[in-house]
Amino acid sequence: SRLVRVLVLLVAVLVALYPAAVDFLVDLAWFDAAGFQRAFEVRFTSQAALFAGGLVVAGGFAFAVLGAAIRQVPVHALQAVIGQAAGGVPLSPHQVRRILAWARLGLALLVGFLFGMFAAGRWMEVLALLHRQEFGIADPVFGHDLGFYAYLLPVLRDGRGALVAMVVLTTLPVAGLVLATESARSGGLPVDPTPGRRLLGGLVALLVLLGAAGRVLDRYTLLLDRDGAVFGAGYADVVARIPALWAMATLGVAAAVVVVLGSRRGRLAGPGLAVAGWFLAGFVLLRVVPGMVQSYVVRPNELSLERPYLEHEIRSTRQAYALDRIEVQPFEAAGDLDLAAIRDNPLTVGNIRLWDTRPLEATYAQLQEIRLYYQFRDVDVDRYTVDGAVRQVMLSARELETANLPAQARSWMNQHLQYTHGYGLTMSPVNVVTREGLPELWIQDLPPRSSVGLAVDRPEIYYGEATDDYVFVRTSAREFDYPSGDSNVYTTYEGRGGVPAGGFARKLLFSLYFRTFDVLLSDYIQPESRVMFRRSVPDRARAIAPFLVYDGDPYVVLDQGRLVWVVDAYTTSDHIPYAEPARMRGRVVNYVRNSVKVTVDAYDGTVRFYVADPTDPLIRTWQAVFPDMFRPLSEMPASLRAHLRYPLDFFDVQADKYRAYHMLDPTVFYNREDMWAVPEELYGGQPQPMRPYYLIMKLPDSDRAEFILLLPFTPTNRDNMISWLAARSDEPEYGKLILYQFPKQKMIYGPRQIEARIDQDPEISELITLWSQSGSRVVRGNLLVIPIAGSLLYVEPLYLQAESSQLPELKRVIVSYNNRLAMRPTLDEALAAVFGEAAPAAPRPGGGGEQPAPLLGDESWATLATAARQAFDAAVAAQRQGDWAAYGDRLRELGQALEALADLAGNDAKAAAPAATAPGEAPPDEAAREAETP
Repeated sequence: SRLVRVLVLLVAVLVALYPAAVDFLVDLAWFDAAGFQRAFEVRFTSQAALFAGGLVVAGGFAFAVLGAAIRQVPVHALQAVIGQAAGGVPLSPHQVRRILAWARLGLALLVGFLFGMFAAGRWMEVLALLHRQEFGIADPVFGHDLGFYAYLLPVLRDGRGALVAMVVLTTLPVAGLVLATESARSGGLPVDPTPGRRLLGGLVALLVLLGAAGRVLDRYTLLLDRDGAVFGAGYADVVARIPALWAMATLGVAAAVVVVLGSRRGRLAGPGLAVAGWFLAGFVLLRVVPGMVQSYVVRPNELSLERPYLEHEIRSTRQAYALDRIEVQPFEAAGDLDLAAIRDNPLTVGNIRLWDTRPLEATYAQLQEIRLYYQFRDVDVDRYTVDGAVRQVMLSARELETANLPAQARSWMNQHLQYTHGYGLTMSPVNVVTREGLPELWIQDLPPRSSVGLAVDRPEIYYGEATDDYVFVRTSAREFDYPSGDSNVYTTYEGRGGVPAGGFARKLLFSLYFRTFDVLLSDYIQPESRVMFRRSVPDRARAIAPFLVYDGDPYVVLDQGRLVWVVDAYTTSDHIPYAEPARMRGRVVNYVRNSVKVTVDAYDGTVRFYVADPTDPLIRTWQAVFPDMFRPLSEMPASLRAHLRYPLDFFDVQADKYRAYHMLDPTVFYNREDMWAVPEELYGGQPQPMRPYYLIMKLPDSDRAEFILLLPFTPTNRDNMISWLAARSDEPEYGKLILYQFPKQKMIYGPRQIEARIDQDPEISELITLWSQSGSRVVRGNLLVIPIAGSLLYVEPLYLQAESSQLPELKRVIVSYNNRLAMRPTLDEALAAVFGEAAPAAPRPGGGGEQPAPLLGDESWATLATAARQAFDAAVAAQRQGDWAAYGDRLRELGQALEALADLAGNDAKAAAPAATAPGEAPPDEAAREAETP
């Protein structure tokens, strides 16, 4: 019956629409709770308007055209065709009209729906176009502002493509009706095919006109692609292709007129020839002629003819990646570094990073994860003021990973009501090592305790990098806080994070959203309960501002007792003329700005967007779209601004492009005469490209040490170093880049050459070989190139790790300067060995560190003799067990005891009583003069 059909239709509509309705209601509640309801309204209304507009335009077009086609095709001509398709069942004219009406409506709705969905998906492009801010830079060929390419051209290209699809989807059924008419006519029925041919000809003419419009737009896309020596339009493009595209657009209009006129007479030959001729002209004008110009005109004179276009590429690419902002300064790399200069740079030397992120992450995991459900996702580098001095530290947040719970404990209640958050963080200085070769932990344990006065008042981590599941808080279930001995401590959430989840309607909504009836049936969820989801830091920011690209490394900051995540966000485009593209976070871009700093509170999930580069026209556009979303960087708390850092992803892209685009002369650029490369280093015995690294140092001509990001460069296919690029992170110089170039006539060791010198040193190689036996392996850490006082110092840590353990221990530090090379247990000792006198010890806030390892000092004869005997016995025991790392350490302790005994007797330590040495370590009387490595 009709009632049954209506009910079935309603059920089908509800089933189809309910996921969208659930998502809409959940998004509405989430954006409201997050404080971005206005942004959601702008987004939803623009999507709805675009969908409705696309539905009306495309659906109305298809409905009108199909109606005209049906009216122009005789019903009796379709009776036979439809009857044959139905198996020979005779159909009445009324039945045929009814079938055609439903088919017309269905096809029109399908075309309209597809077009509407496509239009709604372009809401960001349309809003950016409507609120566009000009770049103030014109392209060198057509003279359009770059905003034309960044905002308008993508919309025009997408719109033309959508119109082509709309016309094609409409043309296909019209062509079917015309073929049905032709079939009926050939079957002997008296039908006139002319009306159908006219309509089909009009649609074909429309497609040709859209093709002509595409040729007009293709002129601009020539500036966005590479053909030959130039990225962008080159000589052949400007001289041959652009005029040819104009000609093709004109010929397309002429071909469309021919198609219309021919179809009005009911003929197909003329329109067919016109379309074929247009395609043939395109082959000749767009392929043959430009190809001949490229081969016979450009190639023999490529440099002279392409020179102005190479200048366009160099200038545009430098502007697109902010390379034109890089300040270039000379760096003499003088060879007069001494300990006096080192003493004048205590912050640089006192913050040399001896711990690499990978071994430290494994060490943190072994020492501080404490329970199997905790996880350190990665280790971040930052700086904090401790005891009045700026110290570079490494830290990691202890997040909760419920997937690591035992299988029997992974119940819905445990995963979503009890185990809701991570807890605290671990922090250690980059250069302090205990006697056991482990990092000194300034913040550790549960609950977090600090030895340097950095209090953690709110250690709970409800939002983080590894946090990607939903949880309910303020329920009647006890919420696990942290373990304490054999028992657990429980808590109740006190913040404002999450979305209200109490009441039957909300429980039903979230039950549908999370696709589980546990939410609806749970008695633990109370009226005051809240649900937290989208808890991953990048995903949370991306849900609010999907038009930004987010850095792959959010980092946690301890700010006034609270944990706050900071993630860098970028505005990008892939439509900047003459700018060579790059890959960034999985997408192709040719314009990047680090325009936004995003902060996410780890406890309540509060998100803030701060504009870091107000000169960027793209972020000014989005500020016009969402005026309530963005804040000036000056409104960020000063305590948090002190931890901002130049982002790695952006620096990587800039450094990669600068390898070629530091060459400003088109001739040098064309010949790639001065192409640079990122040097290689050894890590874990394997060569790999050197990664940029953060360090605290005093730049040349600067009066203070600051936090910078640094990367050296070498010439292509050569290992010597030619320059280094520094990005500044401290106010008021944040965001400035400086390139320091070495004199071209001077040989400066590069990282691979230093690695080779280390490999060739007989004492170092002997010790590494010795340590790599008996179930242990040596991990060579990152080689750091440290500019200091106009010179370069090279430092590489060595870690020792047992095959059965995931606990790397820092055992040696290698220091190289000029032709001097030394390996010692501590950085201070290595510096002393290289420079020939006692090096200044690094400051150790907190007092718990063992770096540098102290000598035994003033003790009694009996105590020293006992210590020497114990060290000797321990060395013998270690030798019997094959533990060569311990054997070397015990010999070192024996040497220290003997030195102290000699001092106590009033003799010179190095002349009268040479200390025993560990394998691969120079005797004490030779510590100040390392043999030069060839």
